[in-house]
Amino acid sequence: MSRTAKLALLAALVVLLFAASLTAGKIWVPFSAWWSADPLWRIVLELRLPRAVLGLVLGAVLGLSGAVLQGYLRNPLADPAVVGVSSSAALGAVAAIVFGWAGGVFACAMLAAAGSMALLAALTWRTQSAVGFILAGTVLASLSGALTAFLISIAPNPYATAEVIDWLMGALTDRGWADLLPALPFLGIGALLLLLTAPALDALTLGEAAARSMGVRLGRLQALVVLGTGLTVGASVAVTGVVGFVGLVVPHLLRPIFGHRPAALLLPSALGGAALVLAADSLCRLAPGPGEVRLGVAMALIGAPFFLALLLRQRRLAWI
Repeated sequence: MSRTAKLALLAALVVLLFAASLTAGKIWVPFSAWWSADPLWRIVLELRLPRAVLGLVLGAVLGLSGAVLQGYLRNPLADPAVVGVSSSAALGAVAAIVFGWAGGVFACAMLAAAGSMALLAALTWRTQSAVGFILAGTVLASLSGALTAFLISIAPNPYATAEVIDWLMGALTDRGWADLLPALPFLGIGALLLLLTAPALDALTLGEAAARSMGVRLGRLQALVVLGTGLTVGASVAVTGVVGFVGLVVPHLLRPIFGHRPAALLLPSALGGAALVLAADSLCRLAPGPGEVRLGVAMALIGAPFFLALLLRQRRLAWI
């Protein structure tokens, strides 16, 4: 099967899951209600549609950022969380909740993400090595996590603590157009910057010295990765909370189908990420009981065993 046919099938799966996301839930909305005077149509228009669009965009940018980072770091276990932007954005949002800035969660999360991007660039601008990039991201993630725990410990009341914990679990629940629209410009620009890395990522598979000899400017590539990942992951966390493992799982699932060349994996990973998040969010709504399973929890339940399987597989291959 050609690459175009595979992409078409993957896109068709995304469309199918998008339609299922509009239909599935505690209250099922049949397709016949979409074009009739049935009052269930308002559920689709006001609740399900913005949530499905957010799931589509969120999954696409997380899948894309995961594929770019795995190509840039030449590490199949790389994940968008490795750069520390998601932890930093979460820190900003938690600060807004703890200190009572109810309307400033998105702004604080994006400011914290921007600060982490600037700090990451400052820590890595003298070195264009992937190792230095990983170490700097690990420092940022650790520091942001510690500060987040500190803010939770000094929360002024249990209601703020409960709200923080609920937000950190990550979810598309109760998200509407007012939550999605401010994030779209950041997500779109970030995704474009990540797509621009495609030719350089292919050259980088031959090694940094070979990539330089082919005209790749590693400093420019690193800047595109930092900015693109920061904008996409930061805006995603600002809207939905922390949703992990999408960028780790999706490229691995699609690599046997679309090949191991990094550039060839970017668009499929965006489509695959959208499909995974839409499917997971629909299943979260169908969980038994009056409430919903949080999307971040569901992705962790999927991703953690997958991550463990990858580690065991790599360890087994090392023994052979």
